[in-house]
Amino acid sequence: MLKEKYAELLKYGNTVGMKDIEVWEEGGKLHIKGTTPYNLDKKLFWDKIKTFGNWEKEIAANINFKNKDILGVYTVQPGDSLSKIAKAHLGDTKKYMEIFNLNTDVLRDPDKISVGQKLKLPNV
Repeated sequence: MLKEKYAELLKYGNTVGMKDIEVWEEGGKLHIKGTTPYNLDKKLFWDKIKTFGNWEKEIAANINFKNKDILGVYTVQPGDSLSKIAKAHLGDTKKYMEIFNLNTDVLRDPDKISVGQKLKLPNV
């Protein structure tokens, strides 16, 4: 019953690259266990969980992440800037230079990013 309600969430687990997924119902809760590539992916999965009504009473999730060297990899979307990405994922627009400095292999100017570019986000 809960697996059907949260089918979209479980599918989203694949979108964020979750591996070793275990899902079972027990004690009126849907238990989800898995490992995402990065902490960013784990955070995105938790953000998705929180979009469901009554999730606090119905979900028990144990999500780990594998790579700890960076927060994650973000794909640039239309309308993005480094400061907007920094605000959304690092909590401070002023951290845009940290993103730039981590991506000098693909970026030459902090004011020029392209839709579809994959940028590493620093752990801060």
